[in-house]
Amino acid sequence: MKQLLLLCLLCGVVFADDAIDYPAKGLSEAAEIRIDRWGVPHIYAATHYDAFFVQGWNAARDRLWQIDLWRRRGLGQLSEVFGADYLAQDRAARLFLYRGDMYREWLSYGSDAKEIAVAFTAGINAYIDLLAVHPDLLPPEFELLGYRPARWSPADVVRIRGHGLWRNASSEIDRARIACIASLEMSEYWQPLEPAWQTRIPDGFDPCDIPAGERTSTGRPILADDPHRSHAVPSLRYIAHLVAPDLDVIGAGEPALPGISIGHNDRIAFGLTIFPIDQEDVYVYRRDGDSYDYKGHKEPVTEITESVPVRGADAQAITLRFTRHGPIVFEDDKHFFAVRAAWLDAGMAPYFGSVEYMRASNWREFLAALNRWGAPAENQVYADIEGNIGYKPAGLFPRRTGYDGLLPVPGDGRYEWDGYFDMDVLPVEYNPPRGFTGTANSNNLPDDYPIRNYPLGFEWTAPWRYQRLWEVLAGNAQHSLDD
Repeated sequence: MKQLLLLCLLCGVVFADDAIDYPAKGLSEAAEIRIDRWGVPHIYAATHYDAFFVQGWNAARDRLWQIDLWRRRGLGQLSEVFGADYLAQDRAARLFLYRGDMYREWLSYGSDAKEIAVAFTAGINAYIDLLAVHPDLLPPEFELLGYRPARWSPADVVRIRGHGLWRNASSEIDRARIACIASLEMSEYWQPLEPAWQTRIPDGFDPCDIPAGERTSTGRPILADDPHRSHAVPSLRYIAHLVAPDLDVIGAGEPALPGISIGHNDRIAFGLTIFPIDQEDVYVYRRDGDSYDYKGHKEPVTEITESVPVRGADAQAITLRFTRHGPIVFEDDKHFFAVRAAWLDAGMAPYFGSVEYMRASNWREFLAALNRWGAPAENQVYADIEGNIGYKPAGLFPRRTGYDGLLPVPGDGRYEWDGYFDMDVLPVEYNPPRGFTGTANSNNLPDDYPIRNYPLGFEWTAPWRYQRLWEVLAGNAQHSLDD
């Protein structure tokens, strides 16, 4: 066995090389958990219900944050710890909670189902109680997210229903949409019925009564992208279709980069336009020979010498000069001028971040991939085969202290970056009520965006394209690909 855990009524917490003792109020007698080399717990209890108590205790020991999150999600209590953004999800979860008679509910599972649930949740709660005297056992997710695990009620085990693999309400909706758009027979190409079966449209039901997407002629989302880069021959863009195990993506990238940055795979579509986060600053230094003033002392310029081959001549040595903030791009007798650029930091190769999001299969995975996107800062638009649309800008966002980045600043230490903001300070839209979203390089920040807290940039393209897009999208109830 890899590890032995001993649970008892009133024992102290004792750590040893081969065993750990824990107090567990609620046990009838002492119990053991033997964990094998594969991590599988083998539970040894003296009474029938103690076994379920220990199972709950050990589930909390192994997976407390996971089961706490599942409980909150199932009961519709996410907003309590994560805020108002989760109100809609909480409402949906609460729509599907069991709300019937608990006497009949418990008996539906067996004569002692309630006793088992009581013992199991008592075990979970006993582990939660243990955290009060041994806080180092608290999973780090709670500290990171700033809340504590909640205690369980036996009814939580059965009232939560949302975690089941239920069917077939969603396929009924899909089949009705196909019947409306084409015919009921065409649904066989989407989902053959087995054993052989011929369904029919119920009397009194019109398949077209099922609501579909309200802004397109087909009910499916449309994503269009025009990155409007300069015309060149050969083109900056390079279109390709990549097919391999777990990969089927088509669209445009660049010939010198792997992957697709504008296109679609078999689940989602994606496009981009510039979102002008200010990722650069010019620093001006008062020069003293090959040094400059920085926080009251002289700091030397750093030099790197490299050899450059020259066709038809000898190789030439060049000297590259840097300050602490970046490369010196110009100098005179009195000053150095250097550029600090976020895109010189790690993970900032332009457009290479698309290798992550091009393989996403849903909004959650797409959004997670954008957390890694560094440069250039882009508006990213999204659509998927489930009918969802979304928008999220992404890019490394410097946190400036004491200035806004709109003018050069002295390099004497008064104007610095304090790392970067998290990506979640940037706006996001997912299935907005208006039924569409879009970008065109102009200022598309929400009216209530806290720009003073997050001064991401102030230099946008003129708004006429963005305004015209919004006018056209809002003025037509059902758009088509021709539109």
